[in-house]
Amino acid sequence: MERVDAQDRALGVVSRRQAVQEGWLHRVGVVVCRDVQGRFLVHRRAEELSRFPGHYELGVGGAAGVGESYERAAARELGEELGTRAAVCLRFKFLNRGGHSPHWLGVCDAVLPEVVSPDPGEVAWHGWLTESELRRSLRQWAFTPDSQEIFDRYLASSAGPVSSRGGCS
Repeated sequence: MERVDAQDRALGVVSRRQAVQEGWLHRVGVVVCRDVQGRFLVHRRAEELSRFPGHYELGVGGAAGVGESYERAAARELGEELGTRAAVCLRFKFLNRGGHSPHWLGVCDAVLPEVVSPDPGEVAWHGWLTESELRRSLRQWAFTPDSQEIFDRYLASSAGPVSSRGGCS
């Protein structure tokens, strides 16, 4: 992965372990998944995961590799975690200080089919929630530290979700 600065400029190649231990900024791409009805995909992380086991999460994603864009990282993780592919569009990024280490978080979105095939080593449960159901769940369930901020920023962003035909709108 690449270590980056406060302006999201690459400084050099480091290991994920090194970036987390040293608190160095790096890039993470996530995708907020919706269905054609506009519901949000929420999942519960597998208990075996080292970071936030058993917590609920709004975004599907992971660290960007060297030279990998936020969109590519999010799309790769979509395939790895949910076993599906979709057009992924970057909507915004922000400096995320929640979680284990600070990082730039590129938030993308995509429209998915209602049927996905999650990797049980990553995802213990998933479901489609309306906006109001998600609002209620964010107050009642144990979510990852960045899920509320992702949701708030997503709703506040002027861009809507990608169209069901694919591509950015």
